[in-house]
Amino acid sequence: MEKENFDLKAEIKNLGMTQKEFAEYIDVHMTTVSRWVRNELEIPKLVKLVLENYKKAKLFDEVVFIKQSF
Repeated sequence: MEKENFDLKAEIKNLGMTQKEFAEYIDVHMTTVSRWVRNELEIPKLVKLVLENYKKAKLFDEVVFIKQSF
C-alpha cells in the first residue's frame, strides 16, 4: 500500500474512532496502529479493506434507520 496516498489517521478519525478503539476493533495492539499512522510500519492491505467495509456497514445502518423512521 502506498503510504503517501493513504492517511490512516484521518480515516480512523472520519469513522469517529480513536486509534485505541480502532486497534480494539481489528484486534491488534494500539502500538501497531500508532506505528502504521507514523509510517513506521507498512499498513497491511487488509486494514484498508476493513476500513472500507466498516464505512459501508455504517452507511447501511444509517439508511436502515432512516427507512424505519418513515
